[in-house]
Amino acid sequence: MSATGREDAVRFGRVAVIGVGLIGGSFALALKQAKACAHIVGFGRDPRNMRLALEHGVVDAVAASIAEAARGADLILVATPVAQYPAVFAALSPALGKETLVTDAGSTKRDVVAAARAGLAGRLAQFVPAHPIAGAELSGVAAAKADLFSGKKVVLTPLTESAPQAVARVAAAWQACGARIHRMSPEEHDQVFAAVSHLPHLLAFALVHELAGRENSSQLFGYAAGGFRDFTRIASSHPEMWRDICVANRDALLVELQHFMQELDAVRAMLAAGDGAGLEALFGAARDARNRWLNGEFEG
Repeated sequence: MSATGREDAVRFGRVAVIGVGLIGGSFALALKQAKACAHIVGFGRDPRNMRLALEHGVVDAVAASIAEAARGADLILVATPVAQYPAVFAALSPALGKETLVTDAGSTKRDVVAAARAGLAGRLAQFVPAHPIAGAELSGVAAAKADLFSGKKVVLTPLTESAPQAVARVAAAWQACGARIHRMSPEEHDQVFAAVSHLPHLLAFALVHELAGRENSSQLFGYAAGGFRDFTRIASSHPEMWRDICVANRDALLVELQHFMQELDAVRAMLAAGDGAGLEALFGAARDARNRWLNGEFEG
């Protein structure tokens, strides 16, 4: 199920962003631009990044702790690397008001749900997990922009305990940022994104790392051009974030990696046999599938 367009009616008084980087900072800027909130307070581990967030008007105030950021908030976005979620939820729980809503931006969902069940016990009706399908290879609040989510999907994976009103309000907050809302179960989410997001990042990191370890790496990188740059763009992504994602979703990611290794074995066999016709057929089918995707023929 999906919904499109901005939600003009939603408005929050105090919004707290835990982790004011690319995603958290863009969420703050988008809410401000939509006039969907009155005051945004941020919390983050890096004092320099938080000073920059304050100086650039991404947040209106910086909290000294997660609990301080949460107190009095109507809506809280958790946008840290997912391995931090257990500690973040444990710190949030005692500071939450009865009406405070909590959402997140984690790229994995089963581990997030498990962390919420442990850390937000008794508050699960107020929690609506989410994953914005938007981002860039850059990180930090300097990369944040108000239109990052415009026209992009945000997948909600509500718990059975999530209150319907909480789901509707969180969906409206993301819609105010310009996003289109979709829903999945946490299990389906992690299987899908292991294939189309986590595996491509793993491959890009691995290719760059392998080439960088060669004796003639300077020569290789010196001659690399647009194709290499496009294929490996996402290897410039945040290492800590992607470490956490890969470890958290490793069972689904290992399945996808095995599928890809089987495909590589088939390609290797064609190449070893000089099977030009087979390679051309594979390349043509892949090109056609990608073009259909670019033309919007596939919908989630």
